[in-house]
Amino acid sequence: MELYLLRHAIAEDRGGPGYEDDSKRPLTRKGARKMRSIAEGMLALDMSFDVILSSPYTRARQTAEIVAKVFGAEKSLEFSDHLAVGGDPEQLVEQLTTDYAAVGSALLVGHEPWMSSFISTIVSGDQNLSITMKKGGLCKLTVDALRYGRCATLEWLLTPAQLVRIQ
Repeated sequence: MELYLLRHAIAEDRGGPGYEDDSKRPLTRKGARKMRSIAEGMLALDMSFDVILSSPYTRARQTAEIVAKVFGAEKSLEFSDHLAVGGDPEQLVEQLTTDYAAVGSALLVGHEPWMSSFISTIVSGDQNLSITMKKGGLCKLTVDALRYGRCATLEWLLTPAQLVRIQ
């Protein structure tokens, strides 16, 4: 299985007026524009996803929707509370192995520091691997048999600036 992990794009500031509820913070206009360019770079790399699984938080959902639209994959978009801030990575692995066992590739859209911790756990077996996922950054992992623990190979980690330039 190929797992792609995408951090949400630039969002409104935490705790700003009107955004006291962190789960409701939307992307900024700049964040949405940049995410479209990032998604076009992803498309230029000839990626494809059998499923796009996103945190239900507004900023992640909007990020996933932009990617789904660029890829013409709106019907592949689903949501998981396990990708939300404070989500349970072990439960996400269970969900992926149970509900998505037949997929060859999945895009997971979520938040930091959750994503770096998840990558570290399935690449190295613990959370000590230091990884920086920038907003709009994308990571590719390959997995033969997904489980919670060391099971994946880190293929690459791209910054948003690199993805924008690929177009």
